Amino acid sequence: MTITGLISALIVGAVIGVAARLILPGKQPIGILLTILVGMAAALLGTWLTNRMGIGDAQGYDAFELIAQILLAVIGVGIVAGVLRGGRRSRV
Repeated sequence: MTITGLISALIVGAVIGVAARLILPGKQPIGILLTILVGMAAALLGTWLTNRMGIGDAQGYDAFELIAQILLAVIGVGIVAGVLRGGRRSRV
């Protein structure tokens, strides 16, 4: 992977991860690095899934791919936040 590809993956991961945290209600006890990692994983998995289903565009982004990536990131952030919360209930 080139340095340009790595920087692009970091930027896309950050954008997808932050979008997921904005969509997910409540406070998530995860840091920015974990948010970027979840976003990167969701972006890769979303691209792979949409391409496997034949609705993704391998040459660029399309709406279905982006929606799949964000939905997967919301699920990922929710899972990671739940694991890090560790069963503790937040007090209001």
